[in-house]
Amino acid sequence: PAPAEAGRAPGPPDGGWGWVVLFGAFVSIGFAYAFPKGLAIFFKEIQGVFGTSYSEIAWVSSIMLATTYGAGPISSILVNRYGSRPVVMFGGLLCGVGMISAAFCTSILQLYICVGFITGFGLALNLQPSVIIVGKYFLKRRPIANGLAMAGSPVMLCTLAPLNQFLFENFGWRGSFLILGAILLNCCVAGALFRPIGARTALVKTPVTEEGKDALKGKITEDGPVESKPEEEGGKDCFEKVNQYLDFSLFKHRGFLIYLIGNVLMFLGFFAPIVFLAPYAKHTGIDEYSAAFLLSILAVVDMVARPATGVIANSRWVRPRIQYFFSFAITFNGACHLLCPLASSYTGLVVYSSFFGLAFGMVCAMLFETLMDLVGAARFTSAVGLVTIAECCTILLGPPIGGILIDTFGDYKYMFIKCGAVMVLAGTFLFIMNYYNYRMLAKEEKERKTKEEGLKSVRTEDEGKKNWNKDSTQDGPELEPLREKGEEVKKEMNGT
Repeated sequence: PAPAEAGRAPGPPDGGWGWVVLFGAFVSIGFAYAFPKGLAIFFKEIQGVFGTSYSEIAWVSSIMLATTYGAGPISSILVNRYGSRPVVMFGGLLCGVGMISAAFCTSILQLYICVGFITGFGLALNLQPSVIIVGKYFLKRRPIANGLAMAGSPVMLCTLAPLNQFLFENFGWRGSFLILGAILLNCCVAGALFRPIGARTALVKTPVTEEGKDALKGKITEDGPVESKPEEEGGKDCFEKVNQYLDFSLFKHRGFLIYLIGNVLMFLGFFAPIVFLAPYAKHTGIDEYSAAFLLSILAVVDMVARPATGVIANSRWVRPRIQYFFSFAITFNGACHLLCPLASSYTGLVVYSSFFGLAFGMVCAMLFETLMDLVGAARFTSAVGLVTIAECCTILLGPPIGGILIDTFGDYKYMFIKCGAVMVLAGTFLFIMNYYNYRMLAKEEKERKTKEEGLKSVRTEDEGKKNWNKDSTQDGPELEPLREKGEEVKKEMNGT
């Protein structure tokens, strides 16, 4: 770079290599979201092998999802420290190791560890950096870019659902886990595409003034800290070191707290319907391939819905009030689940899967865009980590609670009703509280402008007084007679 731009951080290019990065994020996010859902096809066979109940086998996907979200702060800290590329590549390696190890498990507890914790942690290291780096490469086209990146989930789900069924019939669940572990290693390739956007400026040495040194302390770039000073870090306590990477002041941010509460409530019923959709179809007497095809239908509609939602959210009519659009998508999702028990035939389940895919795609396309809209790109990395650690509790409990309802009543409809009611409640809460937040922001902006105008008028009056005093004491032609008379009086006094 030119010397004048050597110390300046590059802005989002909104294109160029960003499209390659977007493809890597597409693959990485697709595996992170779709893989736990696709494992539901193996549950019935694993349940028979280990002699477990619906609620016990549901803990496999639940632990995996909870670990994926619960490890969010760890992923955010690693991204701030080392950058997105090495974190995603290490996460892909963990995913492959976890699934290959799961092929040799002999108990449900070992599956919890290998599939739930190890693979789930690897998926966490794939999800967070991919979402973060898309925000670094795109600004004007960010809603569209997020929609395209999040479309990786339905594309992968559409592929994994029939693939898992094919692998299961030909290789059994153990052989399928071995092959899936090898497929997950492609996340390492996707991570290799995440070229740091600030790589060139990190190698350039520019003179820094004494005032600039204070501003540079603790500054974190995409590649990590600008400079590491062990003697300074040694004087910090543990909380200060963590707060350097995670901004806990976000808990004083009104919009962030509204988003956090609404999403924690929403995830109590967000993933359970997908986990139990194929088993529910088999329970009604539908064959295995047709049941797996329902997930493919959901994924195809979801695949179209996410980019389309990104385009709509980027429009000048929706983007200023994108939080309302997000609230509507959550409520629409819950309404689909409430109507699902009415679908008693395969045609009805196809219709439900289509509407569910549309609603699910709308929510996922705006899930991170609305958070970035609230807190800004600079604090987004910390915000993602804090949100996911809070959401992991309800994600962990959602599918097992659905499994308990199925075991208790012997019917799937109560699980769908529970999920629908929770999501309608979450969407209504977000709509009301976002309306309150927008009103408060408008009021605060009005007060700020009034205060600025008051300060400006006071400053204008002070400047006017200073100018008047200066003019009154300034020598000019009209003051010549007075000055001559004063000099004569002074001479007479000296001569007396």
